[in-house]
Amino acid sequence: MKKIAVIGSGAVGCYYGGMLARMGQDVHFLMRSDLEAVRANGLTIQTGGERLKIPHVKAHASTKEIGHCDLVIISLKATGNQALEALLPPLIGPDTALLTLQNGLGNEEFLCKRWGAARVMGALCFVCLNRTAPGVIEHFDQGSISIGEFQRPSQARTRSIVEAFKSAGIDANVAENLLTERWRKLLWNIPFNGLSIAAQGATVSDVLADEGLRNLARHLMDEVLDAARRLGHDIRDEFADYQITRSATMGPYKPSSMIDWELGRPVEVEAIWGEPWRQGVAAGAGMGRLETVYRLLQRLTAR
Repeated sequence: MKKIAVIGSGAVGCYYGGMLARMGQDVHFLMRSDLEAVRANGLTIQTGGERLKIPHVKAHASTKEIGHCDLVIISLKATGNQALEALLPPLIGPDTALLTLQNGLGNEEFLCKRWGAARVMGALCFVCLNRTAPGVIEHFDQGSISIGEFQRPSQARTRSIVEAFKSAGIDANVAENLLTERWRKLLWNIPFNGLSIAAQGATVSDVLADEGLRNLARHLMDEVLDAARRLGHDIRDEFADYQITRSATMGPYKPSSMIDWELGRPVEVEAIWGEPWRQGVAAGAGMGRLETVYRLLQRLTAR
């Protein structure tokens, strides 16, 4: 990877892109509100008690300034996918790979329809991050990333990208079945992101401390497991129990969807809750609790 672009330079994009840049990768960030601050002060990542400083960051106001890249990392919210139709063309050369870090279902299909399936890859980020100031990212917990090809087995480029992330100090691995990994991540995102808004601002620790919310989270996970299995994704019950257990280490963490909702920004309702519900129902799964959360989120985010 001679040249990398990051589109969507929020907490996720700045964390992974910043860690790659810190280890010498040629990373270019498309930035809007943080542009001048990052040009002046670079990026700061607070992680594990350390304050990592990336002083010289290649931050740009447009993708035309960046030009063709070998890899484009897309960490834009799924609600902003239509903007990619104008943002991506200046970045795409003959062999450019598109790696989406977005949440939910349908993002790879969006990219395939417009730029061809051969370019498209996906990644699942299991990480707790918040942007606390312009150019400042706080890393609370987790941090692993699973990277895979869309509807294809892993290739040489897959392993090369994973190795680049590993070299940057990130727990990275190859996802041989990308869609299965998407459903594994939905197992956490659907209950914890959803209940954080439905319960009017409940943090992860709030959900776990409330017996009713904790039980509801686990029942939502059961519905996701049923849907995933009917769609051919073998995810064990133990993985749901593990997600509940590991969430206890996050403390009063605010999921990203909750932050978007609190700030009046668009929430990825269709990608995270709507599309999984539609696919699960079409496969014959009973998803009454998920539908309830989905309908509530449609109403709450519309306000």
